Amino acid sequence: MKTVLVTGACGIVGAVVWETLVRKGYHVIGVDLADSLPFENTSVDFRGGLDLTSEEAVQSLADTLKVEGRTLDGLVNIAGGFVWEEMLSGSAGTWHRMFEMNVMTTLNSCRAFAPLLNNPSSVINIGAAAADKAGLGMGAYAASKSAVIKLSEALNEELRGRGARVNVISPTIVDTPTNRAEMSDSDFSDWVSPSQIAELAAYLLSTDSSAINGENVRIRGGV
Repeated sequence: MKTVLVTGACGIVGAVVWETLVRKGYHVIGVDLADSLPFENTSVDFRGGLDLTSEEAVQSLADTLKVEGRTLDGLVNIAGGFVWEEMLSGSAGTWHRMFEMNVMTTLNSCRAFAPLLNNPSSVINIGAAAADKAGLGMGAYAASKSAVIKLSEALNEELRGRGARVNVISPTIVDTPTNRAEMSDSDFSDWVSPSQIAELAAYLLSTDSSAINGENVRIRGGV
């Protein structure tokens, strides 16, 4: 059975990715800052309470997995965050926060778990379509996701000789309860569903996508 590690596994998207991969026959190691699962899962290998912004904490988990004899066929980095804030009236701290939540979590995960990747294997990081052109209030978020995309391009070049592919999934607005509450006048049918992201992730993890590497795959829905 192939093993995939998913960060941000307790979030709306992370939980759907986890459940989708289990259904497709993967053993999933779920990682999250939360201490316990907020949903029922019959195939649980949960490593909770992990601060992905801490290089030392992430490396400690990688060392534990190595001692357990674990190797990875895939790594899906979903952990991250979003803040809408105008640049001139907002705080510089927001930029630091977005960098920590989106860039450093991805960087720490990739650096720590890369030695556990098999040949072949697949790494998927989460970008954002907003990185193409930042709208009002989207500066900090879009900049951080742009950094994730460039991080992924560079990492793909580093890992290609070891049989690992690195790709990015960049959605537009994701259909979550939070987004529905904050944008209640929107047409939700135009948004990207977590299940659509999960199916795309499953494809990029599979050997069917072996020719796709170093790409930023945009998933736009009707937006």
